[in-house]
Amino acid sequence: MRIFKYLIGVWTAIAVYTLFSFLGGPSGLSSYNYLLSEREHQWENIKELGIINEELERTRFNLQYDQDTMLVQARQMGYGQPDERFIRIVGLGIPKNTPVTAGNIYSTSYPDYISNKGIKIAALCAGLLVFAFVFMMEIIENKSR
Repeated sequence: MRIFKYLIGVWTAIAVYTLFSFLGGPSGLSSYNYLLSEREHQWENIKELGIINEELERTRFNLQYDQDTMLVQARQMGYGQPDERFIRIVGLGIPKNTPVTAGNIYSTSYPDYISNKGIKIAALCAGLLVFAFVFMMEIIENKSR
């Protein structure tokens, strides 16, 4: 029966290791929740890229098949036909080249987690602490008899 008292330390170490691994380990709940949030960010980024792609496709289609759109775009870029003269209308300002963004690069980072080495050390310390506590209680119990 005495041996079962000391096995409590081993079971404590196993329980602490299991709990820490399940909650904060490399493949635990905290890492899983972080990866789920990163997945949502990626889906949002994909939706934004889809909207940008649709706008660019519309612009490309208009530039290919609409002569007026192509002339306006060329004039905004500073090009003109040889027989044209440019007249500046006061109040309209200078036409600016509007840069077209093709999207942003979204880089993910690694989730924060407790390393396996740290979990093993914490479990070993907890097991040894419980073992020492049971051992000290038995020594005190034997001295009081």
